[in-house]
Amino acid sequence: MRLERRADVPRLALLLAPLAAVALTLLLASALVAWAGAPVGRAYALLLEGGFGSRFAWGETLTRATPLILTGLAAALAFKARLYNIGGEGQLYLGALAAVAVGGLHGGSGFDGVPAPLLFGLMLLAAMAAGALLLLGPALLKLKLGADEVVTTLLLNFIALLFVSAMLDGPMKDPTAMGWPQSVAVADALQFERLIERSRVHRGLLLALAAACGLAALMRWSTFGLAVRAVGANPRAAAFAGLGVGRTVVVTALLSGALAGLAGALEVAGRTGYLTLDMAPGVGYSGIVVAMLAGLNPLAVVPAAVFVSGILVGADGMGRTVGVPTYIADAIVAIALLALLFTSAAAGWRVRWGRG
Repeated sequence: MRLERRADVPRLALLLAPLAAVALTLLLASALVAWAGAPVGRAYALLLEGGFGSRFAWGETLTRATPLILTGLAAALAFKARLYNIGGEGQLYLGALAAVAVGGLHGGSGFDGVPAPLLFGLMLLAAMAAGALLLLGPALLKLKLGADEVVTTLLLNFIALLFVSAMLDGPMKDPTAMGWPQSVAVADALQFERLIERSRVHRGLLLALAAACGLAALMRWSTFGLAVRAVGANPRAAAFAGLGVGRTVVVTALLSGALAGLAGALEVAGRTGYLTLDMAPGVGYSGIVVAMLAGLNPLAVVPAAVFVSGILVGADGMGRTVGVPTYIADAIVAIALLALLFTSAAAGWRVRWGRG
């Protein structure tokens, strides 16, 4: 038996692959739900209702999808250039820390005499710079020493989170937080307004959507996008063609880290108003799942992030009503990713039996 790549993948197979992945995910996840002792049909109905069944559910789903869009874009861009950025979690938190450092100075009033719009822009730029610099080191190590960026970015997550924890327990700790490790809140003028009334959806969602559209345009119509695709497809061929492989990887790293850092700033300025270590746990890692579900397509990252967010939000209601553990939602997301990879491979490859 051997696998053989199809020379021409039927369009119908490409269209049916995601639907088959959804069906396979529901089938496999049913076993987990049944194992938890809950009625499968009722649990799925609650999952969908909790994530997409009401105005409130959509509000929560879109709120949680906002940082996922940005971390998904960060992973999609880096992976497209074969820079496997696993450090979105650390970049998000370091970006949030930088945002709070700028916006939370002087007890939340920021720099005295600086207009709020200018300070707000500085806050976002600081977050993007922090995320970009955190990924720049692994990118340079990969280029100069051949260090595996999967290992370096993954380890940097732990270092970044420990640094944030030390800062929240030390110089950046809010003295009025009753001993709780959290930062000073940023001023109200530095926080996003609500996009939808009576919900937590904030205007940062528009910024995330603009980032997705901008990155899609950059990848499709710019020489940088062409260089990223060429380096990702074959670095040696790209170098032979005269493309600057090292420069492309460095710029990709800076953009990818900046997007993840911006996600941290949006969480601070749009949802919490301050920074804690449990502000957005796992969002950096979930961004990798979002990017893979989207096939590394920046525009497809948006629905993928909404899907993942809806599953996670809906799992809360499912857990409260029928007692299904919420961690099964994480399993469902992981199964969806594996199912999509399997069905996509089945569409692009065929099995040959016998010799020859």
